Amino acid sequence: MRVPRLYLPVPLATGMTLPLNGNAFNHAARVLRLKPDAPLTLFNGQGGAFTAILLEIGKREAWAQVTGTLPGEAESPLQVMLAQGISRGEKMDYTLQKAVELGVAAIQPLFAKRGGVDLTGERLMRKILHWRGIVIGACEQCGRNQLPELREPLPLIQWLAQQNDPFPPREGRVEGGGEASKEGARACLRLLLDPLAKQGLRGLEPPTGTVTLLIGPEGGLSPAEIAGAQAAGFAGVRLGPRVLRTETAGVAALAALQALWGDWG
Repeated sequence: MRVPRLYLPVPLATGMTLPLNGNAFNHAARVLRLKPDAPLTLFNGQGGAFTAILLEIGKREAWAQVTGTLPGEAESPLQVMLAQGISRGEKMDYTLQKAVELGVAAIQPLFAKRGGVDLTGERLMRKILHWRGIVIGACEQCGRNQLPELREPLPLIQWLAQQNDPFPPREGRVEGGGEASKEGARACLRLLLDPLAKQGLRGLEPPTGTVTLLIGPEGGLSPAEIAGAQAAGFAGVRLGPRVLRTETAGVAALAALQALWGDWG
């Protein structure tokens, strides 16, 4: 039987006894219905995982004891940022979940002109929290110990104007490749998935740094957005002869990138 994995955003160390509350408690007690002495795997999203034992379960809180560390990480050597045009409802959830499973390093949600999505104020904050839950759940499921960075949604044109190094250092992020420098920015491969492009992924030179993958929304990118992407150094590539939906395109492209240059195969 597979040992349940729980995300706990606190410092972890062998010998600690600590409470499971919030989402961790809900998952352990109400979803999995675990009993005392059940084995657990705990991780805090900063790298590394720990074995633990469930000590007791109350009505609103449970307690666990950390018993040891687990070797190994599941991070891809290929650092990919998925810049995804925001789609409606469960389509975006699907894209986020599968992107995490496929080893994405960062996700940048983007408001595009033809996206048809209106999120502002409190609705936007709730949606960001929901997306973060999707990312955490995917990490729990797929065995990743480092949470991919989920960035604040931005208008696509604004984001394109800000492009330099897509992976600048940030506090608390475990660096896994590609330094935030002018040299690193030059090494970044910027790809725009375009069914009309003549070049495929196999025709590209393997990247020496990071990859940024731009996917349009359900309505596609506007001419101004395409021009802005080209001005920012994005090269159009196609995956094949078929037009993919926005929720399929990013997932398919990430899988292809991992097979070509990442840790698949």
